[in-house]
Amino acid sequence: MIKKSLAAFAALILAGFIAVTCFAGTPGNKARKNLKLVYWNIQNGMWSGQGENYDSFVKWVRKQKPDICVWCEAQSIWETGTAKKMPEKDRYLTDNWGELAARYGHKYWAIGAHRDNYPQVVTSKYPIETVKKIAGEAPDSIVTHGAGWFRINVDGQELNIVTLHTWPQAYAYQATNRDSSKAVNGGDHYRRMEIEYICRHTVAGAEDDGLWMMMGDFNSRSRVDDYKYKKPENYTGYLVHDYIAGNTFYIDAVERKHPGTFITSTGGESRIDYLYCSPKLYEKMKSADIISDSYTTPVRDPEGLSNFWHPSDHRPIVAEFDLRIR
Repeated sequence: MIKKSLAAFAALILAGFIAVTCFAGTPGNKARKNLKLVYWNIQNGMWSGQGENYDSFVKWVRKQKPDICVWCEAQSIWETGTAKKMPEKDRYLTDNWGELAARYGHKYWAIGAHRDNYPQVVTSKYPIETVKKIAGEAPDSIVTHGAGWFRINVDGQELNIVTLHTWPQAYAYQATNRDSSKAVNGGDHYRRMEIEYICRHTVAGAEDDGLWMMMGDFNSRSRVDDYKYKKPENYTGYLVHDYIAGNTFYIDAVERKHPGTFITSTGGESRIDYLYCSPKLYEKMKSADIISDSYTTPVRDPEGLSNFWHPSDHRPIVAEFDLRIR
């Protein structure tokens, strides 16, 4: 009798352990692990990784164990090791993002508006709904590298994800006289137009108790980092983030998590990549960091190719959320 009782007790404990383990490990239940996000401008479709079949890139992403990834500059453009344009028929990305994402455990992917060679791609363990592809309107409201609004449902909670990559030059897009446009900071004003257009077509009118995030390469600096830059009050390089601060509920997650600490997001000393969150989502945020490790720290191409870095000229942002916080 004692042996039978002990055996039955052991079986009950084992069954309980299995049940708890299965429940905790099932995507979509409320006891799941924290949600982890990786954002990164991977420069020219991870040009640095083409020659090795993206093995180092995949290894790094797998190590992060992300649930959602957002990639800027997500298209192959150049032949490996060169600044020679790759024939379109030979470009692995964007068409094969599904195959690449599967190597680090993501089943789903979606792409934003694809106006040129620099789209953004979202990959996820969860199905992705494309709400809107944002390309702007000709002739004066073109969103140069496109943007996107995506929706992912995680554990019954709806995440709105806005991706973007604004115009990178000092002159305005399609400026007829680039020098004259530079002289009046045309690029800064153009980026200011882009961010207003993107916000008006995404988060404008949304309730501040929703779960929103906006991220990308903004190609612009923020006034909150002025202790580092020491620019004049009317510096036009702050226009983009001044607009966000004055017209949306978004919170600059990295700055809020690291107040008074400047963290570059490029190979130089400039923070131009941002992750913004709505107040409700920020309440659930555990961490937000710009990552500089042995792989992600940018190194200039040794062959001297202009503006080419390894693995990218940008550093990734990694953030964690606890969606159990209500």
